[in-house]
Amino acid sequence: ITNFNVLNFGANPTGGTDSTDGFLKAWNAACGTADSTFIYVPKGRYLVGPLAFKGQCKSSQIIIRIDGTIVAPLDYGVLGKSNNWFSFEDVSGVSIIGRGTFDAKGPSLWACKASNSNSCPSGATIIAAGNSPNTDGIHVQLSRNVEILSTSIKTGDDCISIGPGTENLWIEQITCGPGHGISIGSLAKDLKEEGVQNVTVKKTVFSNTQNGLRIKSWARPSNGYVQGVRFIDSVMRNVQNPIMIDQNYCPRNENCPGQVSGIKINDIVYEDIRGTSSTPIAIKFDCSDKNPCTGIKLQNVNLTYLNKAAQSFCSNVVGK
Repeated sequence: ITNFNVLNFGANPTGGTDSTDGFLKAWNAACGTADSTFIYVPKGRYLVGPLAFKGQCKSSQIIIRIDGTIVAPLDYGVLGKSNNWFSFEDVSGVSIIGRGTFDAKGPSLWACKASNSNSCPSGATIIAAGNSPNTDGIHVQLSRNVEILSTSIKTGDDCISIGPGTENLWIEQITCGPGHGISIGSLAKDLKEEGVQNVTVKKTVFSNTQNGLRIKSWARPSNGYVQGVRFIDSVMRNVQNPIMIDQNYCPRNENCPGQVSGIKINDIVYEDIRGTSSTPIAIKFDCSDKNPCTGIKLQNVNLTYLNKAAQSFCSNVVGK
């Protein structure tokens, strides 16, 4: 295995100067090596702007170990011009490990849009202000075989958002809060859209979040779908919407399409979900009247509101 330390490529561990170029140079060196490679980010603070790590790489395996703190620019406008702070494009065989921290300020802090990749952080901490706009902690889209493990996320939007074309996603041991929970969607943005399937979300803790486990789609025609999802072993602590399927998604009720969602939702399991809701209705299934949610299974779900059993709301949903 060939080692690449970002310090040897000009990264500055004091946070005083921009290390974006140093990180990209380390990536390009590792990506261009035929051997298995190891990129190391030692302890320290590294100021970086938007980073896109691009394939296709000669290396069949790239391990990135992050022990330092990666800091976004204070000027939100710098990141506002980019869709993501970190992204992987057309790469495979990437693993991100370590106990580092991502201290972020902007939109979609981490994006995994790489086929056959597991390019999402494991064992890391991701932080953005609770009132920061569009700061999805981790966004997964058009990706297969991704694992997100042992990660703490504090942000102003979804802790983890899962977009179209996601398959075989495993999420485990995640703490979320503040934030908007773990969300599949929003879907039905386009008429032709790849589906989401085989997703497992296990051992999660949500504290004072807007949502817990959510599936959301716009009320628009679409050929998209969600199937084979397992939400297992979650703790809710004062969560506004612990369990939600919303096929009439329209934030702030602005520019709502007012149609019917074409997304087909089937085979969704909620198992061992417990804790407290900050609103009377802890479970809300608001599904499409033309495409009802089917195969919805709840097992050992115990959610309370003010020390009493919480309520549920169900529309166009079939399950047990």
